[in-house]
Amino acid sequence: MFAVLKTGGKQYKVAKDEILTVEKLAADAGETVQFNEVLMLGGDKVTVGAPFVDGAAVQAEILDQTRGPKTISFVKRRRKHSSQRKKGHRQHLTVIKVTDILASGAEKSGVKAALGASSAPVAAAAPKKAAPKKAAEKKAAPKKAEKAEAAAATGAAPKNLLKAAKGDADDLKKISGVGPKLEGLLNENGVYHFWQIAEWSADEVAYMDDKLSFKGRIERDNWIQQATDFAAEAK
Repeated sequence: MFAVLKTGGKQYKVAKDEILTVEKLAADAGETVQFNEVLMLGGDKVTVGAPFVDGAAVQAEILDQTRGPKTISFVKRRRKHSSQRKKGHRQHLTVIKVTDILASGAEKSGVKAALGASSAPVAAAAPKKAAPKKAAEKKAAPKKAEKAEAAAATGAAPKNLLKAAKGDADDLKKISGVGPKLEGLLNENGVYHFWQIAEWSADEVAYMDDKLSFKGRIERDNWIQQATDFAAEAK
């Protein structure tokens, strides 16, 4: 007699006393578990489930908790800012021995159901105690102070922003880290020339970082120096 069972998203054809390796189960070596998702029973009579065979089960003993062979994944991205990543992985597995195949009565066997490690119930964490209230709460800062802090956090708008380019707009894509999309955003915010970027102060850089949602890129890619060099070449 044989059975086709499902566990860990895979199907296995098994027979009594057969040893096989499946995806990790939440059980210790020496325990007996029961697989209740049986798709098919075979032998003198074949029974096919819809999708599972009612009352059928496969019981097995846990022999060992092990890990599969190491696999290496390597990813490399080639472009201006190229990067590569190498990562190894060993899958957690469970070695089992089939001890019995039940054609019926699985619900009355009293054997622990085989559960995957990821689906095993986890004990609920103890609720955190509420923090004690302070005797006296700090007074809220005035609205003007809040606005001043917000302005300091985002810097100040550059004074040299333009409504339109003066003559032909510069090719801002020459700056490392600026592509067509970013160039379009700069133009939308009034930046068309290298000399504008070259004149930005630290507060103005902070403002543009926040405005264009790429915090740190201007300083990281040294836009100010690049723009200064390109502006000098254009003269």
